[in-house]
Amino acid sequence: MKVIILCGGAGTRLKEETEYKPKPMVYVGNKPIIWHIMKIYSYYGFNEFILALGYKADYIKDFFLNQKAFTSDFTLATKNHEVDYHMKNRTEVDDFKITFVDTGLETLPGERILRCKKYIPKNDKYFMVTYGDGVVDLDISKLLRFHLKQNTIGTITGVHPSSKYGLVKIGKKKLVASFVEKPTLSDYVNGGFMVFDQRVFKYIKNNESEHPVLARLSKIKQLSLYNHNGFWASVDTYKELKNLNKIWKEKAPWKVWTN
Repeated sequence: MKVIILCGGAGTRLKEETEYKPKPMVYVGNKPIIWHIMKIYSYYGFNEFILALGYKADYIKDFFLNQKAFTSDFTLATKNHEVDYHMKNRTEVDDFKITFVDTGLETLPGERILRCKKYIPKNDKYFMVTYGDGVVDLDISKLLRFHLKQNTIGTITGVHPSSKYGLVKIGKKKLVASFVEKPTLSDYVNGGFMVFDQRVFKYIKNNESEHPVLARLSKIKQLSLYNHNGFWASVDTYKELKNLNKIWKEKAPWKVWTN
C-alpha cells in the first residue's frame, strides 16, 4: 500500500529553518522529521512512499539519494569518482521504496494528492496520506483495520491539540483559582495519518487544499474519524521544533522502531 507524504509547502511560520530547507527536512535528533514519519509507517509494514514535493524539492531528493554515503564508511577515488562502500560497517539500513513526485511550488495539498494518482497502481484499492511535519504514537495497522470496517471512502485520525496558551480557571467571586499551562484540549483536529480508497479522486479538484475534499466526503457520510488519544505533535514553529527535540532526547513516544 502506498503512503503519500505531503512535502511541498514552504513552511513560512518556521522561517528560521525553512528559509534554507523544506519543513519535512527539519531535524529531530539527528534525522529529518520526514524520516521519523517514514519509520513509523515502515515499522507496521508500509514502506512504499510517494513524496509530493514542491518547495526546495532537491533538498529532500539529495538526502535520500545520498543516504548510503551518510550512513556508511566509504573510500572515494577522486580521479574517476569511483566509490567503494564498506557496507559491513554501515550503522543504519532503512527499507524504504520512495517515488519522488514534483507536484509544483504553489500547488495546494488537495491537488498534490491528485498529481500522485498515476503512481498508485489501479489494483491498489487503498492508499494513505499524511503531512510531512507530524509524528504520533499510532498503531497504523489498527487505523487501517478501522478504515476497512467503516467502509467509507476516507478516514482521518483525530488527535487532541495542545493550547498555545495557558488557561485561567475562575473560582467564586471572579477570583482566579488556578492556571493550567498549555493544556491538551478535548476537541479533535485532523492530525494527518489518513486512509482513502481510490474513489476519493472523484472528489478532488485542482487548485484547492485537502479541506474541501474532506468536507465533501463528510457531507455524503463517507468520512470516518479514528480517535487517537495518545501522543501527537506537529512542527509549525521553531518553538514546537525545540520542544519536539527535547521530547526526543527524553523518551520519544513515537519511536516504535529499534534500528
